[in-house]
Amino acid sequence: MTSVGEAEFREEVRVALAGFAPRRESVDDDAVADDRVSVVAERSEGEAEELAELKRYRAHLAHHGLAWVDGPAAFGGRELTPRHTALLRELEADYVLPDDGYLRFSISTLSPTLLAHGSPQQQADLLPPLRTAELIACQLYSEPGAGSDLAGLSTRAERVDGGWRINGQKVWSSGAHFSDLGLCIARTDPSVPKHAGLTTFLVDMHAPGVDVRPIRQLTGGASFDEVFLTDVFVPDDRRVGEVDAGWSVVVTSLLNERSAIGREVGVDDTLVERLVDLARTARQPLDERTRDAVADVVVRAWAARLTTDRFLEAGTPGPELALTKLLTTDLLAQISDIAADILETSHVADSGEWGTYAWSELTLGLPGLRIGGGTDEILKNAVGERVLQLPKDAR
Repeated sequence: MTSVGEAEFREEVRVALAGFAPRRESVDDDAVADDRVSVVAERSEGEAEELAELKRYRAHLAHHGLAWVDGPAAFGGRELTPRHTALLRELEADYVLPDDGYLRFSISTLSPTLLAHGSPQQQADLLPPLRTAELIACQLYSEPGAGSDLAGLSTRAERVDGGWRINGQKVWSSGAHFSDLGLCIARTDPSVPKHAGLTTFLVDMHAPGVDVRPIRQLTGGASFDEVFLTDVFVPDDRRVGEVDAGWSVVVTSLLNERSAIGREVGVDDTLVERLVDLARTARQPLDERTRDAVADVVVRAWAARLTTDRFLEAGTPGPELALTKLLTTDLLAQISDIAADILETSHVADSGEWGTYAWSELTLGLPGLRIGGGTDEILKNAVGERVLQLPKDAR
């Protein structure tokens, strides 16, 4: 592992970022600032332009050796520490940069999953372009008939000459409509217990038989999709892991996904500051209960960040990372409730006043976040059974 001091790394990153974008400046005139309050990006226009700019930015990072700060050198990484990666994200917040939400699955979930389970050829072919956004990936796990019972899926993969033929339907696949690859779990042996007969594949999202249909959300956006797979051919060299051993791949990817949700989608300083500003500028004096609730959010957000950092410093993600997502969704729900109490009718009626109705996007986006990456109830079961070693829930 290369040794680079934090001060030296900070300066290196500042120089690289300054070469791509200007620093953020405080906006004195609220009327010209974007007042949206959201944790689930819902894009309806300009997506192609945003993706093009993001690809340009990731290429810029790669040119400066920052596309994979803590990754293996063999795949374009710098082999620095997770702390250096956190420093990069911290400094990125100071600059006007493209939204990297398009790459969340590619970078935070699929990359570490391929490092753990991918073949050497898959790692060499896919990891560098995933980090530079030359390839963008999505997850093909959830199904309409399985709900939270992921292993109860019905999508089938059958052996054919040279590979596999996949048939089935997936749902709630974030970003499938702009993705190049899909990490898909399918049943390859229906004669064994449901967890034992599954295999994972990397599906070409542009292949014949792949039909992607956007799902319109309460927020008005359509960042999630349903994906229909009809006789889709997947070469055997795009199978991830051993045949019928896909559940271990799924577990690895879900642990990394939940870690990413807690670390990247979660409650950041900006959102907490927005809530505090809302409380300070409320038209009516706040009662003691609401003031206490705002203070509680500030403290709990700070504690949640420290807890997540402690988990990540431990190295390989474990089942305890389910707590990071639970902390995030619980805090976001609390923030949403407080904002609704302060804003009253302005929370649901758009008067045009800055910073009021915009909070409704957070409220409407929360149900999806509480489902994505595992429902709150499933994650609580995981913590109880796999972390606290409590008796298993009745199946």
